[in-house]
This record gives sequence, structure tokens and C-alpha cells, in this order.
Amino acid sequence: MSPLSTVPFSVLDRSHVREGGNGPRALRDTVDLARRIEALGYHRFWVAEHHGVPGIAGSAPTVLAAAVAAATSTIRVGTGGVMLPNHQPLVVAEQFGVLESLFPGRIDMGLGRSVGFTDGIRAALGRDKRDADDFAGQLAELLGYFTGDQGAHPRVHARPAEGLRVPAFVLATGKGARVAAGAGLPLVVAPVRGEDAMLRAIEEYRAAFRPSGWGERPHVVVSGTVAVAATTEEARALLLPEAWATAYSRTRGDFPPLASVATVRETVMTERERALFEEAARGRLYGTADEVAAGLDKLLARTGADEFLVTTSTYDREALLDSYRRLAALLVPGAGTR
Repeated sequence: MSPLSTVPFSVLDRSHVREGGNGPRALRDTVDLARRIEALGYHRFWVAEHHGVPGIAGSAPTVLAAAVAAATSTIRVGTGGVMLPNHQPLVVAEQFGVLESLFPGRIDMGLGRSVGFTDGIRAALGRDKRDADDFAGQLAELLGYFTGDQGAHPRVHARPAEGLRVPAFVLATGKGARVAAGAGLPLVVAPVRGEDAMLRAIEEYRAAFRPSGWGERPHVVVSGTVAVAATTEEARALLLPEAWATAYSRTRGDFPPLASVATVRETVMTERERALFEEAARGRLYGTADEVAAGLDKLLARTGADEFLVTTSTYDREALLDSYRRLAALLVPGAGTR
């Protein structure tokens, strides 16, 4: 049996700003996309956390998750993720306790260990790079507020989180795989440093996994970019806006709004920009429905993934939605016509 017929697929949207648009429009686009993704039958819809990034509006993921959950009715809603070193665990527990109380049985708590991207942002957050070093301790404190095991703060109770159970996921950045395994939590992993590195992280996670009250067995969510279109070239074109934004950010220090495919193709790049651009476009899964189905089958078989989280971004919102429709039709026949 093909893994495509058994593995749930979900969507992470980063609330990218598009050229000619702005932050408020990007956030409304995310909420609108969530409604459409729900109608297509996807399993989860997650939002992300970025601070001070010109091209990304999603700075408050729990607030945005509340808006998404209110605009939908059945799809699971969560974060991919809240960067725990940026926050006090008590506050994070309270926020997810409120979300779970308002939308019971639909909230996911995806957690990462990154800390503010620049020195200025870290200073504004009251954090520094060392705050990411105790991610395991921060995670244990956060989970304790739900179970009633407050550890270092025995007299502190997170209301209304205590007694609730919000599924928690750990993003595999840095030592994330090891931390997820030790806490008995699901792992979200992407081929950021290549597929071999991703496979090693998955193997390490499964080997070190310790069952807990949060999970009895390893659970791997593989994430990645997937673009589906009528032709291979049309699908590849969907990748160009984000690839250029990535190359731009690595040479100028700012992730810009997404430009149109035509603008990217007309851009005169330096040799270094061209190399970074081509690198950013590699490792993505794109093509016609048949090509993507074959690629996904191989990837899911190699990783043994329990879920797949699609993280595709592009300038043309309708082309993006068409890609999600075509992908949904591969997963559930007829879904792409909803």
C-alpha cells in the first residue's frame, strides 16, 4: 500500500508578506488559507513565530492560531512553532490552556528552541543565545504546568492549563531530536541540512525515545516544500519567490516580501546570489501530480514518517492553493475538487 494513502498531510503557513501587500494582509491571507485547507481535508494547520522580519507577519503564533481556530471548525490548529527560549514557560502554558479551553480537542503545541534572530531582537526580547541551552529544562517546566508537576515553582499553577492535555511536538533544530526523545514527544524534522542529516536525526530520535505520559511510541512528522502543477516547469516556478527571498536574506540580512516569479526571473543576481538562489531551490519536491506522488512515496518510505507537514510558500496565492488542491487529490481521491 502506498504511504500516501495512510500518512496524514498538514500545512504550515508562515504568513509571508507579498510585494505590494503588507503585514495585516498577510495575516488575513493566512486565515483565509486555513479555511481552504480545511475544506481540502488536510489534518492540521500550523502557524509560525518570527520577530522583526520584514517579509513575515507571523510574530505572535498563539494569537494567530486563535484567529485560525475561530475561522475553522474541524481542522487541528497549532504552532510550528512557538520558540520556547523567547518566552517564560508559564506564559506559554497559559496561552495554550486558553486555546484548548476555547477550542477543545483541536489545538497542537509545536515548540522550537531558536532564540531571537539578531542581537537587537534578542535584546528587545530580554534574551540571549544562551537561553536556548536549557531547552530541555524549559520544555519540562512547560509540560509540568499541564500535569501539575511544577518542579521549581510548586506553588504556581497555570490556569486554565493545569489538567488539560494539549499535544506537544518538538522541532528538530539543534538538539531537538534528542530532547524530543527524552521527553517522549513527537518530532518535527525537515531536510534543512540535507536528507542524510534528517535520516540520522530520525534514527537518533527513534533509538533514544523514552515512552511518557505524552507519547507511548516515537512519532515522526517530516516537513518540507511540495509544489504540484500541471507541468514540471510551472511547479518549479512556484519555488522561485521564496528561493530568491532566502538568497536575498543571506546576502543582505533581511528576509524581504515575496516577489513575483516574473520579477525574480528579471532580477540580475551576483555570482554569490545566484549560488545561494540555486541552493535554496534544491531539495524541494515539485512537479506534476505523478512526479510528486512518486517522490513522496520514496521519501515517506525512507523516513517511515507518521505525518507530513507541507511548508510551501510562493507569491501567487491562487497558484499556491491550486498546488494544495492537486496534492490533496493525491491523498484523498476527489479532494482536489472541493
